[in-house]
Parts: sequence; structure tokens; C-alpha cells
Amino acid sequence: MDVAETAWDGCGKCLVGVRRLSRMKAATTSPERQRQDVLTAAASIGGHIIGWADDWEVSGATDPVTRPRLGPWLRDEMGSYDGLVAAAVDRLGRNVVDCLNTGYKMRDEGKLLLTHGHDGPWNLDDPADENRFTIEAWGAQMELRSIQRRNRDATVKARTAGRPKHQPSYGFRYVRKVMNGRVDSVELHPHAAFVIRNVAQRILADPMNVTPSSEAARLNRIGELAPADHTDVMYGKPARGRRWYPTSLKNILLSEAALGYLMHRGKPVIDQEGNPVRLCEGLWDRMTHDALKKALAARDVPFKGKPRHSNHPYLLTGIAVCGNCHSRLYTQTSSDVPPRYVCTARNKGWPSAAHCRPAPLIRVHLLDEAVERWFLRTYGDGAIYETVYDPGNGVAERIAEVQATRERLRADREAGLYDASDDQAWFRERYAALGKELAALKAMPHISPGMVSKPTGETVRDKWRKAPDVQARKEILLDFGVRVTLFNTASSRRWVIGRVHGPDSAPPGA
Repeated sequence: MDVAETAWDGCGKCLVGVRRLSRMKAATTSPERQRQDVLTAAASIGGHIIGWADDWEVSGATDPVTRPRLGPWLRDEMGSYDGLVAAAVDRLGRNVVDCLNTGYKMRDEGKLLLTHGHDGPWNLDDPADENRFTIEAWGAQMELRSIQRRNRDATVKARTAGRPKHQPSYGFRYVRKVMNGRVDSVELHPHAAFVIRNVAQRILADPMNVTPSSEAARLNRIGELAPADHTDVMYGKPARGRRWYPTSLKNILLSEAALGYLMHRGKPVIDQEGNPVRLCEGLWDRMTHDALKKALAARDVPFKGKPRHSNHPYLLTGIAVCGNCHSRLYTQTSSDVPPRYVCTARNKGWPSAAHCRPAPLIRVHLLDEAVERWFLRTYGDGAIYETVYDPGNGVAERIAEVQATRERLRADREAGLYDASDDQAWFRERYAALGKELAALKAMPHISPGMVSKPTGETVRDKWRKAPDVQARKEILLDFGVRVTLFNTASSRRWVIGRVHGPDSAPPGA
């Protein structure tokens, strides 16, 4: 039996269908079954559905008022309705308090509350109905507690055995020999590992200009899936169009999960020998991890207009300046005139631009084309070198690993974790062993890590042609320190293109 979805008409039986599922899988039929149960319950009183509050991938432990789809209805943000109808009480919530709060809200506001399997609306003023509703809510809560306990036990068991339990960190993927079975091994995800390694390499090569903010903007521009969407797609779910954010990107770069460790509450899981449990090879080594920590340490960087963070499709914003007052040029757009670069400093009342008249102005495409011709003519045949981080021969990495393990053990000891007599003996033995290993490593010859330049086999022209968008080409100009100075019509020169820094400067343009 079906019930049409209509608009609220004040008949007193306009209902909102409530559905919820903690985990959406391709094989599940729960949404369809819940829909049919909701429609059946609504039809039993002659009601009709005016909207659906479908909370997929939402835990039953979530307060109904804060649920993404049901919450707005309960907060009276979705307009008028006459009641809620759900497939069962546990679809309203898996907590006695949450269920009763929702039920009493419907009662106090004179609205209906229906669930499939109950004859007619719930009447919480009737002791028998109130007791039955409470019992069903209590049963849902006990089931939730049982699920949570099983999940905790399974997590502890997997962690003790050195196996992952939760979703893989960005850059990794789980390998299962049996579909939907246990995780047999962990390996690097080819594409995600390439993406995050490239981000780390770019930041290490130029940490003052390339930041998590600029990299998040770049990844969003090129359409790279954000970590949450990447995980969804990896497990057969559709992407939701979520974006990269600087904070989450920085957390990925700084997490020790990138070293291939098994993590628990943000820290590596330690084995019986006091070493971190390694699941597979890392995205990078300990030395690179330490270099990233240093590069991403909080620092005060003067505001420079942040041209690398821009998403505007203009090549020379942040690069072109006025020949009169030396202020940066901005773009002006209108419906009947093509975009143009212009100096607006005098109009803004800046004292340094009091005599900037007439202000220089030029159409965007003319200056962009001139700069491109000059740049490719001057630098197009040059070879591209990439600056990468070389960790050395591995001895320094192992020294860093042992030192990190010793510091972790020392911190745990200072926190009182090894106060028992048998723990004290283990701590002394393990700490002494790490000290001997550290001394032996320091006596070995090793190649110090550092930044090195390697040819990529591409020319500047190749890189320019392959650039995915205008912002990527702007970053190439920034890397070469290009500065464009635009003059007004009264000057003998139209513009000058050159380098802000470097051994030479280019001659004036046309």
C-alpha cells in the first residue's frame, strides 16, 4: 500500500517519515523496508507523508535533535507538520532519554507519533502506552550497548594482534582476501599516496610559500577527492563533493600514521619490545616526518597577498604592479567590457597613490598573452629541476626511530606507567637495549639527510603547457620571481616584465 507525498494542508494528518541507518551498504534492503513500514503505519490512520527525514550513516546514539535530517523538523525549521512516523522506536533513537524526549515533544505540541507494529498513534498520557514505549526504547538502548561492547572488544583484540580495525588513513588501503572479510594486510594506495607525497615534497621544497592552505586550494582546484570522499569511493559509495581543508591536510602530514604505524587515539601502538607496530611501508620515513614537523611549525609569516592561495582565474593578480605608485593591480569586470587589470589605489584613498593619475589600465588577455610570450621566450627551453628531500642512507632514520621510542618510553615512565616492580625491570632492560642500539648506530657512517635537486626531464615550456589551470601557471611565474610593471599612456613604456630576484633581469616588454 502506498501513500503519496504531498504538501501540508492542515488536515491534521500530514506526517514526516523518519528513517535511519547506521551503515549504508550496497546489499542492504533496509531503506526500502523502512519506507514500506512507514507508509503502512501512515495509511493505517489515513495520513499522508509530506517529507522524509532520512538519516543515512547516522549512529543511533546521535541525539535526534542534532541529526542532519530529523533535527531540523524537531527544531521547527522545516515548516508545519502534524507528526512523525517511523518503522520502529529504535529508528527514533537508541537511547531511552532521547526517545522519551522526542515522544513527549510530540505529545506536548499536540502532534502524532506513530511506529509500525503499534495500533494507532502512541498516547504517552496512557500509562500502558507510556510503559510499552519506554520498554521498546529501553530494548533499543540495551541493543546499542551490546553493539558498542562488541565493537570495543573487537578493537582491543585487533590492536593486541597488531591488526587495524578502523578506516585506513589517507594514502593507505586495506587488502582482504575474502570480500567483506577481515583485513589481511595494509598497503599504500597508489593514487592517494602519490597525491600526499607530492604535497609533502612541495612543502619541504618551499615551506615559506607553499603551505597547507595553498595546497588545499590547489587540490580543490584540480578536483582531487578529499580524504572522506576518497574513502567513500574506495568502498563503493558516491562522493559527496567535500573539500580539502588546511587543518585536515596538516593533520595528515604530521600524523605518525603516515609512517605506516598502527594508531590508537592519535599515537602509535607499542609492541612488547617497546617499538611501534608497523602495518606496512610508510608514505615517508622518520627523517621526512621530522622535517615536515619543522616546516609546518607555527610561525608568523607576514601577509603578502597570498597569491598562491587564490582561486581567481587571473594570471597576474599578485604579480602585476602599477608603474606610478607601485601598488598591486586588481581586476575589474563588467557585463559589457572584457576583464582588465587596473590600479585602484588612488580611488581607495591610499596616500602613496595620491598622484597616480591617470591610473594604468589594460585588458587582461592582452597583458597575459604578452607575459606568456616573454616568459616562454626567455625561460621556455630551460630544464626543470625538482627539489626533493633525501633521507640519506637510512642510518639517520633508524637513529631517529630509536630516539623517538626512548622518548616515548621515558614519557610513559614519568607518567607513572611502569611503577610496578616487574614493569620497572622490563623498562630498565628495554631502555638499556635501546641505548646500546643507539650508540652502535651513531658509530656507523651515515649520509646526512637534506634537500637535493634532480632533473625531471621536462622543460619550462613543457611544465607551462601541462599546467592544469591559470593558478598553476601563476605559481610557475611566482617560482621564477616574475614581476610585471604596468605604466599609463603618458609613459614612453607600456609595461616592463622582469624578475624581482635572480642573477639577471629581463629587458622591457613590448
